Amino acid sequence: MRPLSDDKPLSTDARDNAHWDAVDESAELLHEERFQEAMVALRDVLRADAHNPYAYYFLGIALYETGQLEAARDAYRACVKVAPAHLGARVALVHVLRALGDLRGAIQEGSVALAQAPGDGDVLHALGLAHLARGDNAAARRYLEAFLEARPEFETATDVKALLDAMERPPRDEPS
Repeated sequence: MRPLSDDKPLSTDARDNAHWDAVDESAELLHEERFQEAMVALRDVLRADAHNPYAYYFLGIALYETGQLEAARDAYRACVKVAPAHLGARVALVHVLRALGDLRGAIQEGSVALAQAPGDGDVLHALGLAHLARGDNAAARRYLEAFLEARPEFETATDVKALLDAMERPPRDEPS
């Protein structure tokens, strides 16, 4: 779960800018895939200011990338607690909850994200995958088709088209 290319401060107020400035170096470490160093730096930021949403968000990314899904979930939850409008953290939370098997939680968080940003491609993708994991192919298809209408990147669109095609095919008989 790499930092999004459009990760940027949520607002232009001085406190938000200070929060962003505090994690700037850590974000660079993430882009360089230096996850352990980023985690140390981000924890230092959080010791100095436990209300920095960017520190929680980027910590969630570092934890996810190192396979620490429960801790990543907790970091994303902390981010949306201090900054409920942080869409990137909420979408990441949907993916982590799905990966952990909490499909109800993933769909609930996805619904909150969709209310925040109707038509957002990342939200639609996350919700589609959560519904697919839950076995609700009709809902998955709705969200994934809407995701494709949002003109996603080629690679992700190709993956989603393959998922949709696989949903069309009848299940194969199990060998006896």
